[in-house]
Amino acid sequence: MSGAARVLLVTGGGRGIGAAICRLAAKAGYRVAVNYVSNEAAAAALVREIEAEGGKAFAVKGDVGSEADVLAMFAAVDARFGRLDALVNNAGVVDARARVDEMSAARLERMMRINVIGSMLCAREAVKRMSTLHGGTGGAIVNVSSAAAQLGSAGEYVDYAASKGAIDTFTIGLAREVATEGVRVSAVRPGIIDTEIHASGGQPDRIAAIRGLVPMKREGKAEEVAEAVLWLLSDKASYATGAILNVSGGR
Repeated sequence: MSGAARVLLVTGGGRGIGAAICRLAAKAGYRVAVNYVSNEAAAAALVREIEAEGGKAFAVKGDVGSEADVLAMFAAVDARFGRLDALVNNAGVVDARARVDEMSAARLERMMRINVIGSMLCAREAVKRMSTLHGGTGGAIVNVSSAAAQLGSAGEYVDYAASKGAIDTFTIGLAREVATEGVRVSAVRPGIIDTEIHASGGQPDRIAAIRGLVPMKREGKAEEVAEAVLWLLSDKASYATGAILNVSGGR
């Protein structure tokens, strides 16, 4: 299938790693659906940027933590592009630094609802559209996990790490479930990446504080994660499913 015909939905696509994936995908010929939950201006600016360079994209609002929003988001992609060939489950949240014995039930529920259930709901809808079992022509899903899934993030956000550990397990299970249906499912585990997520968790100086723990002694760029994601989505990764690729500078 020609790359120019493919349609990609990126959740949380307006900023950070998601935006980098959208840009790179558009340059590779994908028609891109840029999902956002609140920052309409950032998503709209990204769409204009992609279109200015000859790509095709549109912004679609939706909270992945809401099943109704997920259904509406996929319906919007159906209406706009008439197909879906790839999904990147990138939307996710982190919270303020805290020990587990300081975490409220509300915090834990929000973390799992958005990071885990949201990704599973989006994958469900993608499989319904891409799987040959459902009349689709195949496709690929890449879940954005985190190095935290292996490190545990003790004293910072064990809940976030646990949510990403769930994503790793989900990736392996779903990959095996749809392996004969033309759908490949993989994940990337970014490490310390220079994005706004650290500030959103109340730690704007976190990168500088822990840069020395990375074997490569530097933070990663969103574009470096995007390159890994685009490879996993591409036909060059045709025999890779259930794969989890560390993009963490060796950490």
